Amino acid sequence: MHKHKTKFIFVTGGVASSLGKGIISASLARLLLSRGYRTTIQKLDPYINIDPGTLNPYEHGECYVTEDGAETDLDLGHYERFTNIPTSQANNVTTGRIYLSVIEKERRGDYLGHTVQVIPHVTDEIKRRVRLLAEGDKFDVIITEIGGTVGDIESLPYVEAVRQLTWEMGEDVMVIHLTYVPYLAAAGELKTKPTQHSVKTMLEQGLQPDVIVCRTEHPLSKGVRAKVALFCNVQPECVIESQDARSIYEVPLLMQKEGLDKQVLKILKLPYGGRPNLTKWRSFLRKLEHPHSEIQVALVGKYVELKDAYKSILESFLQAGAVNQCKVKVKMVHSEHLDKDNVEAQLGDCKAILVAPGFGKRGIEGKLAAIEYARTKNVPFLGICLGMQMCVIEFARNVLGWKTANSTEMDPKTKYPVIHIMDEQKNVKNMGGTMRLGAYPCALEKESLLYKVYGKKDISERHRHRYEFNNDYIADFEAAGMKMAGINHGTNAEGKGLIRVEAVELPSHPFFVGVQFHPEYKSTVENPHPLFVAFVRAAMDYAGIHHPDETAKK
Repeated sequence: MHKHKTKFIFVTGGVASSLGKGIISASLARLLLSRGYRTTIQKLDPYINIDPGTLNPYEHGECYVTEDGAETDLDLGHYERFTNIPTSQANNVTTGRIYLSVIEKERRGDYLGHTVQVIPHVTDEIKRRVRLLAEGDKFDVIITEIGGTVGDIESLPYVEAVRQLTWEMGEDVMVIHLTYVPYLAAAGELKTKPTQHSVKTMLEQGLQPDVIVCRTEHPLSKGVRAKVALFCNVQPECVIESQDARSIYEVPLLMQKEGLDKQVLKILKLPYGGRPNLTKWRSFLRKLEHPHSEIQVALVGKYVELKDAYKSILESFLQAGAVNQCKVKVKMVHSEHLDKDNVEAQLGDCKAILVAPGFGKRGIEGKLAAIEYARTKNVPFLGICLGMQMCVIEFARNVLGWKTANSTEMDPKTKYPVIHIMDEQKNVKNMGGTMRLGAYPCALEKESLLYKVYGKKDISERHRHRYEFNNDYIADFEAAGMKMAGINHGTNAEGKGLIRVEAVELPSHPFFVGVQFHPEYKSTVENPHPLFVAFVRAAMDYAGIHHPDETAKK
């Protein structure tokens, strides 16, 4: 552990959005952590929503949930998967949250009658949020990714706040600028002019990057690096090449090869220490790149045309596949296009079926068809959040014989409300940040499959829901063969004890599990989630594929 003042690294983007600032930030964090520096990452998002909780997945992809119940940008998922360190509310700040805080202070009279302006009031609030993570001496280095692209109107207050921090804190602050260097096939060369213009825009706003990371599809020659360095006022060794990688998990090793971590430590005047300890990371990549087998699993959802909507689930499959040394090919199946007539054709080539989380009635019948297929054909099944609620409804309709069973979310007047809104949600009017969010404890039944999977009775998982299993029907379901495998013991508004069903399973089925929580949020490279690992293993068993360890024993 290194003792010094907390250092701040800001990562900005130029030329185009979606270049991968989050992956570069996460990769740098992984390298610094591997050198023994306590590191965390923060995302500043320039949109005016308070958080992504109310955003359509088509607009913003997955909404990621932290341990403390913050609904955040999906980049925080990358941060946790790369660093293996939980994030919190403080790790994601939006312009909406900044302005809300400033306006609340103005209403309280905190500004003593002064005219409230972007400078200094908004920029001061941004700086306060950045410094918040440094309190308590928990981190040596804080990496702050600024969303959007330099030059956007929305990003101006953030760039100004960073300019002020570089002036106030001197050598304790540095800036990494990620740009795009396009290749013009007709000319047969890489073009640096967009990068030059992007840095010029930064300079006009009073900010000079210390390191420039160039996203490119072709290697940067010495001449190109020298040109970027000359026109952008950085040392040639501070021009870092970031070529497209086969996997995002290769990027830390590529950045180490380029010397990004060394340049950062040099600029921040921090000792290099030894070589980064990336043994576990390299082992994971070897297994990922050299699988012994391959299976196909189905992900049934209504946002399948946008993979970012299920980012954490897809990454969990990838990590669990590496543990099992099996490549997991995920077939994205649109639930709206699925019914009892085509379910065999759509899912027959899959060795496991996952029904995804979501909200609303669109695509529900397709999800029910997929679940009935998995249940009756003994195909390994995992239902997450809404997927768990759907497997309860399918069981009620097709096993208990309650053909009109439903969730009150889909049919408020259903005769059999096997899924209903939680008591504390009944009077909620505002949609943002009001669900049951964050980590809650769950006690697993000792005779359950989940107990074997986790290897312990008491677990904690993250949630994001308003509806839950209706306890009035527990006895009916258990009598028909569905086990209440996970229970949360809590209290209601009157302080009386209550139980919430967090997980169900069918003991008569090789692997049929529904969970109200989101295991995908806690799966990382260093600790792939045991439920996904077991699910992939079940798919391999269903396909008749032996695990490499079992083959070696034979």
